[in-house]
Amino acid sequence: MKFLALLLLLAWLVSGSALLQAAELTGSLKTLDLYRSASPVAGFDSGAFSSNRLRLDLEQPLDRHTFNAALDYRWLLTDPAGLPPLPIANLNRRVDLEKSWGRSNNSAQQLQIDRLQLHLVGTDLEWDLGRQPIGFGRIALFSPLDVIAPFPPDALDTDVRPGVDALRVTRYFGVGGQLGGTLVFGQQEEDNSYLLTFSHNWQQIDILALGGSLRDRGMGGIGLAGSLGGLGLKGEMTYYEGKDVGRPNGDRSDNFVIGAIEGWFRLENGLILLSQYLYNGPGSHEPADYLSVAHSAPITEGLTFLTGRQYLLLAPSYEIHPLATLQGLLIWNLQDDSFLARPLLNLSLSDNLSLQLFWNFNAGEKPRAALPQPVPRSEFGSAGDSGGMFLSWYF
Repeated sequence: MKFLALLLLLAWLVSGSALLQAAELTGSLKTLDLYRSASPVAGFDSGAFSSNRLRLDLEQPLDRHTFNAALDYRWLLTDPAGLPPLPIANLNRRVDLEKSWGRSNNSAQQLQIDRLQLHLVGTDLEWDLGRQPIGFGRIALFSPLDVIAPFPPDALDTDVRPGVDALRVTRYFGVGGQLGGTLVFGQQEEDNSYLLTFSHNWQQIDILALGGSLRDRGMGGIGLAGSLGGLGLKGEMTYYEGKDVGRPNGDRSDNFVIGAIEGWFRLENGLILLSQYLYNGPGSHEPADYLSVAHSAPITEGLTFLTGRQYLLLAPSYEIHPLATLQGLLIWNLQDDSFLARPLLNLSLSDNLSLQLFWNFNAGEKPRAALPQPVPRSEFGSAGDSGGMFLSWYF
């Protein structure tokens, strides 16, 4: 009933506005079709997975202010039954604005309000209230400062960031300077986040600082971005205090750091090289601990998606035709020597239609058979290969 009432309220707000003719309605239709080969771990057989999404975005000008709303519909199919489930509830949302139905062994559907945001522009301040996208950090592959709702480093669909329930206040100063405060409302009061941000350009170096309380854990981070000749350089580091240390689904240590250095360079032949060194503090040096890391708070909260400690990430890109680009992704665990490698062909079929064809190769030592469950000997050696197509249409 709450979901239906909010939909009716949204419809009333839009239909009753005298500025309805100025509203802009856009959207997208996306399908990700994936085949996964059998995993070296017993019980994980080969299968197929299809994720189909329809999104509608409304932007309504209100004098100097703006109202944004978005509906997101998702239909998942799996064969055999029981591959990936619907997304779990977002820790950074207080209000339940989603409805799931049709859950069966091989199908599920979900409709959610992913945006319900009012953007207010004052004399000195800008305010954003409601369900909105929030992203911090400037590193492209995996940003340690992107602490609210980051994307995994191997994500394909990164055009739209999931909305979170938040209040943001931003004051601008100087040339590109910002001082902001962000309150993110979580599922429970202890899931709330209270963050202060500062950014400024000094001597052609972009400085970004972030600090406060993130879901009941103290944290602080800093990032720098600049260039050295034709080489773009970025560095970020975030420090976290441990939460529920030693408890099930808590942190494994009293504090930890996630840091990264990224370089970007374009060669004369058009080849673009993007590389990153990542220090993943919540991870482990020992593959035998990977299962424990996978169930710890940093991964369940989305602070990291990797279980090892040190990584090299590479993402080259080369335009072989104005309508075709070859891309690659390498995530290499530097300690257990396992890796994920993904070649990808990005085709522009029209102005608003694109197709990506890809395959994920996983390599590393296979897990050791043991009871009650296999023991990992490498991070990516426990996963099977996978690949497929990702089709996107924007309207």
